[in-house]
Amino acid sequence: MSREFLKGNSLETPGQDNNLAKKTQLLDRGQWANKLEFLLAVAGTLVGLGNLWRFPYLCYKNGGGAFLVPYVLFLLACGIPMFLLETAMGQFTSQGCITCWRHFCPLFEGIGYATQVVIAYAAVSYIVIQAWAFFYLFSSFSAEVPWASCRNEWNTETCVEFDKKNASSNWTAAVNATTPATEFWE
Repeated sequence: MSREFLKGNSLETPGQDNNLAKKTQLLDRGQWANKLEFLLAVAGTLVGLGNLWRFPYLCYKNGGGAFLVPYVLFLLACGIPMFLLETAMGQFTSQGCITCWRHFCPLFEGIGYATQVVIAYAAVSYIVIQAWAFFYLFSSFSAEVPWASCRNEWNTETCVEFDKKNASSNWTAAVNATTPATEFWE
């Protein structure tokens, strides 16, 4: 394939139909206006609230400070080099994460597919979180929010409605009647 064809210029040869040349013409891909625009777009996709919220919890859950040693080791040995390699290959070839591996090493094309699986999982989880946010946002506009009463199909038999005038005594009575004290401290 010639370089003109890849840039989106039509190839017209003598005797070839002009419509056929226009049909085979590739569209130009968008380009970054400058390097800062690219860096800001990459930083926006790397650092999300989910990463910032979950990291301290995952550190604590997986061993605290001892977790940081293998985390930093794998981040420096695998994570950052793979990210830089994929970003550079994507910028060089102007292609996506699956097809850019075909140019350099077709054996590693599975890395592109694995990347797409991870991206799809993250997109689905973020969409579910946004759906919850919209559900609670629009539910809060009603006169009585659904979670304020026990008249819903999702409530269990231990659901307790609080009297607004005497809420503290109702809560204490409900806790003592339905739940053993050891459940709150486990």
